[in-house]
Amino acid sequence: MKSPIALLLLLLLASCKGISQEEKDATAQHTEEKVVYAVTKTDAEWRSQLTDMEYYVLRKAATENSFSSELLNNKEKGTYVCAGCATPLFKSDTKFDSGTGWPSFYEEIEGNVAYDVDYKIGYARTEEHCATCGGHLGHVFSDGPQPTGKRHCINGVALNFVPEDN
Repeated sequence: MKSPIALLLLLLLASCKGISQEEKDATAQHTEEKVVYAVTKTDAEWRSQLTDMEYYVLRKAATENSFSSELLNNKEKGTYVCAGCATPLFKSDTKFDSGTGWPSFYEEIEGNVAYDVDYKIGYARTEEHCATCGGHLGHVFSDGPQPTGKRHCINGVALNFVPEDN
């Protein structure tokens, strides 16, 4: 008597479809729309223009090692621009020491940074990229200082610094 009941329970459990399977199916069916940027180059053109590390970060969405950026401790006044196309992205007066090892800003230059959702490490993060060339910059988090409460955690190699004219 116990055997048929146990078998029935086992069959019921085995035939259940979990929610996680549905989410994977929905993700698999997701198609990304191709964005056309104002600055568009071939892969070969990007490779010839950028250093290996700039290419790896900006075009392949990699992350530089923490505490490796020359811009991390930069305290000069000026503007941080995209290393790929020179679009102004962040002002020096919005930079702060987040302790993370990457240059961090609490505010972007409006309209010059675009956002997307990235699931590369298993959960959703808000990815930032240059709105002009599409270069990967880093990620934005909601644990920054006021007035915005945002922490734009940016790969230093994705940026060039233009000092303010005196």
